[in-house]
Amino acid sequence: MTLTGTFERTIDDKLRLAVPKPLKDGFGVLGTDELYLAPGNDGCLSLYSTEGFDRFARRLANVSPGKVNVRTFLRLFYARAERVVLDKQSRIRIPDRLMVHAKLQREVVVIGVNDHAEIWDKTAWDTFLNENATQYDDLTTEALDSFMLESPMDG
Repeated sequence: MTLTGTFERTIDDKLRLAVPKPLKDGFGVLGTDELYLAPGNDGCLSLYSTEGFDRFARRLANVSPGKVNVRTFLRLFYARAERVVLDKQSRIRIPDRLMVHAKLQREVVVIGVNDHAEIWDKTAWDTFLNENATQYDDLTTEALDSFMLESPMDG
């Protein structure tokens, strides 16, 4: 299922975050289950289902480790990625090192981004929106042009 939506949440004193029900359902997890939390881009964290993380890992396995930047990325990504378990209240605990990576404070925004979710510090998300929302039309054109070049539609 495609993950979408924007959800404001609060991280509690034990660094727990409630995963929004629409995203939890989209991940296909039932009850207490596991997800993967990893460093994302632009100062956020990425949250994957187990299957989604495995798919992403298979794609990464096809990237050439012969390049220094690729090796560095793989080390940084996998060293900080972590399996997290949903508790009975659908909460995950965010490890300290990932809290630091994303500069998360108490107030966060969780967004669905197709095959994964992202966790943003609320202030950082608001800044990102303010800086990028006016470019939406241009970004749409660029993204759809790239999409059309990669997968042409049959007549």
